[in-house]
Amino acid sequence: MTSFDPVAVLSGLIATPSLSKQEESALSYMKGILTDHEVKFKTEKNNVFALNESFAPGKYTILLNSHLDTVKANTSYTLNPHDPIQKDGKLFGLGSNDAGGPLVTLLGTFLHFHKQKDLPFNLIFAASAEEEISGKNGMEYLFPKLPAIDFAIVGEPTLMDIAIAERGLMVLDVTAHGKSGHAARKEGVNAIYKALEDITWFQTYEFSLVSDEIGPVSMNVTGIEAGTQHNVVPDVCKFMVDVRVNDKYKNTEVLQIIKTHVTADVKERSTRLNSSGVSVNHPIREVAKDLNINTYGSPTSSDQALIPCESIKIGPGDSARSHSADEFIYLAELQSAIPKYIKILEALGNKL
Repeated sequence: MTSFDPVAVLSGLIATPSLSKQEESALSYMKGILTDHEVKFKTEKNNVFALNESFAPGKYTILLNSHLDTVKANTSYTLNPHDPIQKDGKLFGLGSNDAGGPLVTLLGTFLHFHKQKDLPFNLIFAASAEEEISGKNGMEYLFPKLPAIDFAIVGEPTLMDIAIAERGLMVLDVTAHGKSGHAARKEGVNAIYKALEDITWFQTYEFSLVSDEIGPVSMNVTGIEAGTQHNVVPDVCKFMVDVRVNDKYKNTEVLQIIKTHVTADVKERSTRLNSSGVSVNHPIREVAKDLNINTYGSPTSSDQALIPCESIKIGPGDSARSHSADEFIYLAELQSAIPKYIKILEALGNKL
């Protein structure tokens, strides 16, 4: 069995293209790493998972999960996105920060515990697909095929702070209807003006329930389309709304409130991505306090939304670097993450 070097393993992952729905090569790479470390694993589509050797049905079970896939390299890259360059204490490359660093260090953490006997918990490591597109063949597909899970640690770049809550996400396509006519004669009913009334509602409405961790539900109109030519009053105006739901509501509840207040037709693209997090009495909160780890509510979504159990989000790297040109992670972040994950799990095990 070879020793585990997170920098070397992440470098190999960076060199392996892994766009969403095209994770086959990265999957093969991860299978090779697991094999090198004598870990038995199973695959489901482009997902791979493994259990610790002393896994015992009925014992408290913790999932360690992060994703294999990356977004496309943006056009502002000046470096080869698949060349893992080390410079100035940084490791550059596509997916280095989101979420190769968290994935690789969670794997290193799993390997630390893999052969240990008499653990107070079971561990499952899962490298999943399609996170960047919230695809249905990633964690949503994999989770029902795993043993029963009590708690999940999702690897995303959080500067190793703990996100104890995460906003849900809905994208709405809204259509306001009017009646076309000649603009010179002020005929018809202008759909843009009707849309503006609803857009004002989206801008000003305040949901009554506010989360201690992630604040209020937020809604933003992020696109609008109307009109065919300057002298025709438009009969249709379409606009798009980004809705970030706090942990006080289900997506379906927020959707119903919206539909009762606006006059336009509202069509949700999905209600799958609900808010997530941990209850106020979950022992991970006490662990964070004992270890002096900052906790916060995350405004961004991840595979937490598709994991139907209590969960946190934590990992090396910084969310602000995600999807950026010449993406990087600090080498020191990689080296310090595994010991910190281990401390968290050991402290959590003492409280179970």
